[in-house]
Formats: sequence, C-alpha cells, structure tokens
Amino acid sequence: MTLFLTIFHIIVSLALLVLVLLHSGKGGGLSDMFGSGGVSAAAGSTAVEKNLDRITIVVATMFGFTTLSLALLL
Repeated sequence: MTLFLTIFHIIVSLALLVLVLLHSGKGGGLSDMFGSGGVSAAAGSTAVEKNLDRITIVVATMFGFTTLSLALLL
C-alpha cells in the first residue's frame, strides 16, 4: 500500500509541477503558446485557462491528500 501511494504521490507531484508551469504569468503561459496572447489579455480568461485552473485545483487537492496519507502511514 505504501509503495503504491508513494508512486502515485510522485506522479501527482510531477503533474502539479507541469500544470503550475503552464499557467500564465504577467506576459506568457498557455495562452501565448496558441498565439492569442494579446487577445486573451483583453478578453479575460479563456475556456482553456479556466479548465487549466480546475484541473490544477483537483491535482493540488490530490497532492494534499497523498501527502497527508503518506505522513499518517509512515
């Protein structure tokens, strides 16, 4: 059980790292990769960015649960 949870925690950690790096900062991020940097800044958040936010929240919650689970098991 602990080995499975540790491997799952590593996968979730890497996924969270990638998702956070995909978020746009002041002048870049996911929206600039698709060539709509100036348009999305004027129009607000796009659907892609909203979905990225939702996925990041879910993965961050999973990260928190796996961290607490590993702490309690070990």
